[in-house]
Amino acid sequence: MLKYLLTILLSCFLVSVFSCQTPSPEAEAVEERVILGAEIFIERYLDELEGRRVGLVMNPTARIGRVHMLDRLLESNVNITALFAPEHGFRGEAGAGERIEDGIDRDSGVPVFSLYGDTRQPTPEMLEHVDVLIFDMQDVGARFYTYIATLGLVIEAAAKAGIPVWVLDRPNPAGGNYVSGWIMEEEFKSFVGPYPIPIAHGLTMGEISKMMVGERWIDFEEEPEIRVVPMEGWNRDMKWPDTGLRWVAPSPNLPTFEHAFFYLGTVFYEGTTLSEGRGTIDPFLLMGDPSTSLSDEDIERMRNISPSISIEPTQFTPTSIPGVAPTPKHEGVLCHGVYLSAIDYDFDPVRAGLEIFSIIMRSTQNYELRSFRYLLAGTREIDRLIRGQIQAADLDFKLDGYLEQRKPYLLYD
Repeated sequence: MLKYLLTILLSCFLVSVFSCQTPSPEAEAVEERVILGAEIFIERYLDELEGRRVGLVMNPTARIGRVHMLDRLLESNVNITALFAPEHGFRGEAGAGERIEDGIDRDSGVPVFSLYGDTRQPTPEMLEHVDVLIFDMQDVGARFYTYIATLGLVIEAAAKAGIPVWVLDRPNPAGGNYVSGWIMEEEFKSFVGPYPIPIAHGLTMGEISKMMVGERWIDFEEEPEIRVVPMEGWNRDMKWPDTGLRWVAPSPNLPTFEHAFFYLGTVFYEGTTLSEGRGTIDPFLLMGDPSTSLSDEDIERMRNISPSISIEPTQFTPTSIPGVAPTPKHEGVLCHGVYLSAIDYDFDPVRAGLEIFSIIMRSTQNYELRSFRYLLAGTREIDRLIRGQIQAADLDFKLDGYLEQRKPYLLYD
């Protein structure tokens, strides 16, 4: 009974973190903060929606303070005629990879069309309901986070239908100057790797929307009509804690910025049978396996990666969490591994995560590798790391060309 109650409490906590967050006192107390594209849109551009049928591509992160953009727009008498739901759903009701169904939004009564079910792109029939699309979602700055793929598919479909897309910009949580990881190779193009960019790309959604069009990473005949509403007060050196904004989880398993920052380098366990911590309160901070056996030397090697990371050996047992991690790896089985926490954010989470990953892999007896690791890494080079042929600190990601390529699309200094 106790285990059952703890599971229910954990499930409620993580679901509420994703879909029902309220600002922390600390976040509300900050006087100077970044002004979101959504706020500027509400203040300056609502009159341009008059007489138009409006579709929203959003999720629970599309908020200004405590209020969802859907509610803000309805309060302003905007004619919202369709909602489009990406991975995790419009209201955040689904876990990672869970199929989203078409339906009706329970609060507003507006039709919801799934972009994570039978189709991942708006169909012509869906777009018959709208004259303009508004895209507003908080990204985490990772190539394999599916919201950038959804953005590209939405722009493609809208261009074919002659419908403009407004992109309401939000910060890249890891910062606009932080770029790291392999650039995706064409062989591994997928929904979790749609564009030839590094793992941590350093772009906002507004910037990447312009880059995917300018570099023709997406398919179109007529030039897409994209209008980016930039933020005010954001600069490329800012990580999330510098923005003065509260964190709204972009998915159920990233309940805090700390989880999202480490996620950039700890996601690779998803390409193996090792646990990435799903089914616990700290996914992507906890990782391990029932057969992992770390020596004192292994732990010391991890601790030497960066003074900004605290690493502790630990044990954990993944548990089913409905709506968050319904069937986690090694459910109900004791796993041995490590718990990560950030002392500060002055480190490269991709490199650090890859080095920790390689040490844990070599200290685990019974595991399987999955081809999904190549879609995450974007290259087969990750196998050299797993085999211990190279250390993460020595990897050359060859980013100079990308950094030059992206310059024309940057909206912020």
